[in-house]
Amino acid sequence: MTTVSTDPAARAPDARLIYGCMGLGGGWDRAPYTAEDVDRAQAAVETALECGITVFDLADIYRFGTSESVFGEVLARTPGLRERITVQTKCGIRLAEGDRPGLYDLRGDSILRRVEESLARLRTEVIDTLLLHRPDPLTGPDEIAAALRELHRQGLVRRFGVSNMSAAQLAHLQSRLELPLVANQLEMSLARRDWVEAGVLLNTSAATSNGFPEGTLEACVDRGIQLQAWGALARGRYTGDADSPTAELLRRLARSKDTTPETVLLWWLARHPAGIVPVIGTSRPDRIRACRDAALRAPDLTHEEWYELWITARGTPLP
Repeated sequence: MTTVSTDPAARAPDARLIYGCMGLGGGWDRAPYTAEDVDRAQAAVETALECGITVFDLADIYRFGTSESVFGEVLARTPGLRERITVQTKCGIRLAEGDRPGLYDLRGDSILRRVEESLARLRTEVIDTLLLHRPDPLTGPDEIAAALRELHRQGLVRRFGVSNMSAAQLAHLQSRLELPLVANQLEMSLARRDWVEAGVLLNTSAATSNGFPEGTLEACVDRGIQLQAWGALARGRYTGDADSPTAELLRRLARSKDTTPETVLLWWLARHPAGIVPVIGTSRPDRIRACRDAALRAPDLTHEEWYELWITARGTPLP
C-alpha cells in the first residue's frame, strides 16, 4: 500500500480565491501575443494582487500557450513577484491540430515534455502546483505516477493535483503515488449545481439526470484535497445587467452586506463546508475588484440565505 506524505508543505496553499488566467494572452487563434496583451495581463495580475489574491491558475492550452507566455512576461517585468505568488498550471489536453482531433494525453513522456514547455513559457524554474487537466483513459496510473515522481525528484514541480476527476479516479491514481494529490478543480457554481444537488436528489426520480460522481466532494474533504471551482461566476449569468429572480436576489443581498453581487455569488460556493475555493477568470480589472471581498472576507451568508439562493436558482422547490 502506498504511503502518502503528510508534510504540510505538500498541501495546497490556503486561499479564499484563485485568479484564473485563461482570459490572458490575446485570442484563441494561434496569433503571436502583443505588447498590449502583456500590458492587459499585467493590469489583471496587479489588480488581483491588490485584492489579496496570490494563487494564479493557468494551463498549457490556454490561448494556445500564450496565457502562460504573457504571464511569464509579467513575471520577468516585476522583480520579486515570483516569490510572492503561487503558480499553478495544467497539462493533459492536446488541442486539435491539422487533421488530428483534440484528445487527452497523460502519457509519461508527454507530461514531462508539456511541463518543460510550460516552464519555458512561464520563465520560472519551478511550478508550484501541476494539475492533470482531464483523465486520459488510455494511460494507466503507474505511468502517470512515474512521471509525476520524476518531476518532483528533479525539483520542477512542488505539488500535484487533478481537474475534472471523480473520487474513484483520484483514489486509483493516489494508490500508485506517494506524493499527495492536493487539489481537484471542478466546474461548480450557482448555475452548475449538480455537485450539490447529487446529495439531495438521492431516491428521487430527478437523480437519474444528475451525472455528478457520487462521493467525490466527500472523498476530497476526507483526504484533505482542496476543491477548486472553475466557472465560479457562472459566466456572468447572474451579475452585471442580468435580469432574473436570482440576479435580483444577489443584488438585494449585496446591498444588505455592503458588497457586490459577484462577491455574494462566490460566497455561495465558499460557504459550503467542503471548503470550496472559487476560481475567477475575468480579465477586466473592474470585475476582479468586484470579487475583492470574496478574497478578503469570510462568507457572510446565513443558512437561510444560502438556501434561498439555491432554491431561486433552481426555479423549483427542493424535493
